[in-house]
Amino acid sequence: MSDNKDILDENVNPQEDFTQNTAEENTENVTAMPTAEDLLAEEKDRYIRLFAEFENYKKRTTKEKMEFFQYANQDMMIAMLDVLDDFERALKEIAKNGNEADLKGVELIYQKLKNRLADKGLKAIAVNAGDDFNVDFHEAITQIPAPSQDLKGKIVDVIETGYQLADKVIRFTKVVTGN
Repeated sequence: MSDNKDILDENVNPQEDFTQNTAEENTENVTAMPTAEDLLAEEKDRYIRLFAEFENYKKRTTKEKMEFFQYANQDMMIAMLDVLDDFERALKEIAKNGNEADLKGVELIYQKLKNRLADKGLKAIAVNAGDDFNVDFHEAITQIPAPSQDLKGKIVDVIETGYQLADKVIRFTKVVTGN
């Protein structure tokens, strides 16, 4: 084997090897100038990204604007819920006393107010005794022993009506649950 190595070493010119290594080092140190196609591709990519970012910005601001208009009257709606509750209590009291003319007049005003608020997106959360308790829509005020086995963990009584404004709960339904 040493004979083969001697033959290989004799065939190699040390001067050629030095110039070859120097040429390789020079190509590594010189930064390649980008071609026109590379520059064009880079600018095109930058343009596409900027355009996509602007489109996302437009979509986001449009969505935010729609949400703002949808929930702009939320504070007013929450204030009006007390008026609705007062009307419901008044209707119950008038019904107990039996004055039919007063009942119809108050009922008419109550329905008119309720319909106007419904036109603006307010809707009552429908809850009945015996429904399942749902933390997304209900607030448990207290728990009582369930009158029957089938009412355990379910709603026994509704204390205060809950409301939604365009799929957003603005007041939870206050309920009593059975345990």
